[in-house]
Amino acid sequence: MQEFSYPLGDAIKRARGELGLTQSQVAEKSGIDARTVMNIENYKGNPKMEVLYPLVRALKLDSREIFNPEMKRESPAIRQLRFMIEECSEQESAALIPIIESVLSVLRAKGAIEIESDT
Repeated sequence: MQEFSYPLGDAIKRARGELGLTQSQVAEKSGIDARTVMNIENYKGNPKMEVLYPLVRALKLDSREIFNPEMKRESPAIRQLRFMIEECSEQESAALIPIIESVLSVLRAKGAIEIESDT
């Protein structure tokens, strides 16, 4: 068994589960065979780049989970936010900055008020 098979299989299975997809649905989204997805998740797959690339993209998987599994894994919410931002144009990103700053300011102030009221 190749050392990379475990982080790859675990990452694919975890991402698929977080998205609520079956192996067949992942295969369809990525244009690969369902048996290939199953083999990867069972640590039997050694996919070529032609398989790995569309699979990782279909699952919106952070490749660090595969290649650096020892790194702390992001929460699903942070990962979703990061992917949403990465899909924005430069103009959309610039427009979002003041909105995000305002929302964070309110959320953080609210958190500070909740902490003060608890004491």
